[in-house]
This record gives sequence, structure tokens and C-alpha cells, in this order.
Amino acid sequence: MTGIDPEVLARATDEVRRATGDQVIADMFQASMAQNLPAVAERLPDGTTFVLTGDIPAMWLRDSAAQLRPYLVLCAEDPALQDILIGVLHRQLEYIALDPYANAFNREPNGAGHTTDETEMSPWVWERKYEIDSLCYPVELAYRLWRITGRADVIDDRFRVAAVAILDLWTTELDHEARSQYRFQRHGEAPTDTLVRDGRGRLTRPTGMSWSAFRPSDDATEHGFNVPGNMFAAVVLGYLEAIATEVLGDAALAARAKELKAGIEDGIAQYGTVGHPTLGQVYAYEVDGTGERLLMDDANMPSLLSVPMTGFAAADDPTYLATRSLLLSPENPYYYSGTHAEGIGSPHTPPDHVWPIALAVQGLTSTSAEERQRLLELLRDTTGGTGQMHESFHTDDPTVFTREWFSWANAMFCELCLAHAGRTLR
Repeated sequence: MTGIDPEVLARATDEVRRATGDQVIADMFQASMAQNLPAVAERLPDGTTFVLTGDIPAMWLRDSAAQLRPYLVLCAEDPALQDILIGVLHRQLEYIALDPYANAFNREPNGAGHTTDETEMSPWVWERKYEIDSLCYPVELAYRLWRITGRADVIDDRFRVAAVAILDLWTTELDHEARSQYRFQRHGEAPTDTLVRDGRGRLTRPTGMSWSAFRPSDDATEHGFNVPGNMFAAVVLGYLEAIATEVLGDAALAARAKELKAGIEDGIAQYGTVGHPTLGQVYAYEVDGTGERLLMDDANMPSLLSVPMTGFAAADDPTYLATRSLLLSPENPYYYSGTHAEGIGSPHTPPDHVWPIALAVQGLTSTSAEERQRLLELLRDTTGGTGQMHESFHTDDPTVFTREWFSWANAMFCELCLAHAGRTLR
């Protein structure tokens, strides 16, 4: 079994139905929660859990953790579900030990995936686009499982090995130009699928933040230092410090995490905030350390819109609220508005397409129950008749969409349902 206990799900569905007053939303929640995890998760003989990234036969570190968020909300009531989620974590940690620069992995060392990319591939690796958030999500998952379940088998020797690899990589990438050996080139594809300068990426100068080759969308960064990714890294370094102190009893590991966290936070404060002429201080999406900066947001998490979810700032923080105003307006070049919907899209998908993930994040970071209800109803009404969340859909015609089934988006819809019913991860 790789799903949730039916009785646990039935109770949660009743809570969603009462909170929304909407049978269709409750039915969509129940169906997604019942079907989503069994459709992607496979328990392996070694006790770990392999998770497909929706309709792609590989396991992304980011997506495999993000797809679990609504199940984490309920897993305290379901020990068998805990086993599945802990198995996902342990497989992620094993993958990180194999190659912390890789973002997606194969079920076994079969050589599937992007084998012609110019980078240090291995038969285990499906894709080696380095994204800082890919290393954040497993640490967050470990911390949440440890806190929620209290189980001793959550943190084992695999965590220590992965933690050291993460700290080593993030420290190296504080100065990508001088220290890093990472290179990535993909030929014959879109420019966003490769790095310029023979695979090194655009020139950057140290900021205190850690460099990332690609965004959570798998598109190349424009300016190297992805601010929401570094915000997430700062938060999970605090989680790492807590685990190192309270579970591993490793003062040196804890000290490394604490020092790196402080440096990244200083870098965000110095380089990642920008004065806006009408809104005051706002967060930039990317910077390069030379003065270049990018004011925008992408639908994929971690995003600037998701800052309260990743834990870097509260939903009522003034800088976050100013940034939110910018993001949910035409000043964000990827904010789209049409006859059926308005919200944040991505350069990863066609123009005028908004993402259900971003709509769910908008609700999850709102302090208004009315806005959460409105967004749930919007998500209900924009499935294009499929009853499923898509990667994106056209603001004027929800029957025009990308990816008929996208399990991460379904998971985000379910998390918003639970939050509206008073069940949250925070």
C-alpha cells in the first residue's frame, strides 16, 4: 500500500466539505488525495520509496518532496503513511550522496535521461541541472517528519552524509567563479535549458548567497543568485542545525550550518532587497552581485510569493507584503489576467497561462479566508473538464492547458483545501 488510510482521508474530507461548503471541491480533494500518491510512489525492496514526477519516469528531489506536503499534514494519524514518507526521504538522501548537483534521478542505474548533456553524468542521474532548492526540500522533509512523527528512524547515517554534501556544495557555490567545477551544457534545445560561457553560466560576483544554475522551473537562472531559493536555504540550514544538535550530537556540523545561514541571510539583506518607487523595499527574484537584478516571480516553488510557506518571513511582514503587491500585478512580467483567471505563470510555459500551483500558493500565503475560498472555487472551475490540476492553463480558456495531469499541482490544491479547513504545516 502506498496511499493514505481511508478513515483518515474521510475525516479530512468532511472537514474540507464543512469549511468550503462545496461538495465538488471536497470530492476533488478526496479523489486527489486517494489517487495521487499511489499513482507516483513505489516502495522498493530496500525500504525506500521512489516517486515519479507526475508523467515523467524519474524522481526529482524537489517535486518528490513537494508532492508530499498535504500528506505530511495528515501523517501523524497514519503510521503506514509515515513509513512511505520516510522511505521517500531516505531515497532522496541516498541520491544526494551520489551527486548533490543532480536534480533528477533514475529508479536504478539504467542510464536513462539526458545522456547527451555536457556535465558529469552517471547512470543514476536523469538530469543534472543544479538547483539550490533541490537540496532544500529533502532537509525540510527530514525536519518535518522528525518533528511530526517523533520517530527515531527518520534521521539516520544517510542524513549526516547528505548534510555534509549539501554544506560543501553551498559553500563552494558562494563563489562560483573561483571555486566551482560545475558545468552544464545542452545542445539543440531552448536557451533556458543550458548555461552560457561554456557551461559556467553568466558572470557573478560573491554576495554571501549561494549560486544556482537553474530555477525551480528547471529554466536557467539569468543572474545566478536566486533569492527565493536562498531564502529557503537559510531556513533549512536552521533545520539542519537543529537536527545536528538535537539528534546527531554533532556540534561541528551545527556550527557550519549556523555560519552559512547567517552569511546567506546577510547576502539577502544586502543584495536581495530593492527600493521600489511606490512600494518601498521589495525582494528581487535574482541578482548577480554586480548590480543587475530581476523583479519578477515564477509560479514554481520556492517563489517570492511562497516566502511565508518556506518560513523565511511571515505573511504580514512589510517587505513581503510590498513584494506580494508587485508580484500580483502587471509589474511582474509573468502575471497574466484574462476572462477566466488571473495569476502568476512562468517563462517555462506559454504566455497568458497561469499555474494552479501559483494560485494555491496565493491562497496558502493569504491571511484572508475569503481569498482562500475564492481561489479554491477558481481552481475547481478551471480544470478544463478533467477534474485535475494542470501545469498551467490559458486565462481566457481553461480547456487550453499544459500537462493533463500534474501531481504536484494536485497536491497543492489539496494543501490549500486542508489549510482552509484549519489544517496546516505551520
